[in-house]
Amino acid sequence: MEQFKRFKDEITRFLMMYKFALDSLETKIEILKEEFNFLHDYNPIEHTKSRLKSPESMLNKIHRKRCEVSFPSIKQNIKDIAGLRITCSFVSDIYRIYDMLLNQSDLKIVETKDYIKNPKPNGYQSLHLIVEVPVYMSDRQEQVYVEVQIRTIAMDFWASLEHKIFYKYNEAVPPRLLQELKEAADSAAALDQQMERLHNEVAEIKENHENSEIAKRIIINDKEFQIPAALLEMIDIGQGSK
Repeated sequence: MEQFKRFKDEITRFLMMYKFALDSLETKIEILKEEFNFLHDYNPIEHTKSRLKSPESMLNKIHRKRCEVSFPSIKQNIKDIAGLRITCSFVSDIYRIYDMLLNQSDLKIVETKDYIKNPKPNGYQSLHLIVEVPVYMSDRQEQVYVEVQIRTIAMDFWASLEHKIFYKYNEAVPPRLLQELKEAADSAAALDQQMERLHNEVAEIKENHENSEIAKRIIINDKEFQIPAALLEMIDIGQGSK
């Protein structure tokens, strides 16, 4: 009984480190979201979702990998015990967030799998990262792995549907559905590209408009004045005659 209690305490403490790592990473993401909300007119982060593997899931994975059943072995061989999914609107946002994580001095990206540039055969797309997060315990510091998945809303919708279908069919999905899933993935990718083009076009129109509005104002002795419309018209006429 005492041995079981000791094991329970050890696994609780072990999983607690991964929870703290997730909390730390989510706090960083929330700070980035707040920064964009305060300083920019566009936030690339739509929402986030985190999860921790159960002890049963960890043991099953260790068994499949034929690894030693010990906490050091689990930590070394299972790098997705803690997971964080970040959902964006556009593909360019994914790499923007990747760069932001890369610039966090206390984080270390130890593994990158780009399933956007190189989609899986079934059409799955996402950017997968293994991030090493420092966790400060009362008696020591631990470096904890967290898997980060960054994807667009369209990619996330497709992945959720694919997961439900595989679960329903117990992974024995009929070929017809597999083909339709692949076609749906291609459609989602095309939608992402189209939305990105529209987003860039709107941003360019907005920037040109703002530059035009700035051109209609003049600053004299640190005071801003609106240029009279008649004077603007004269300037346009003068430029047209050249």
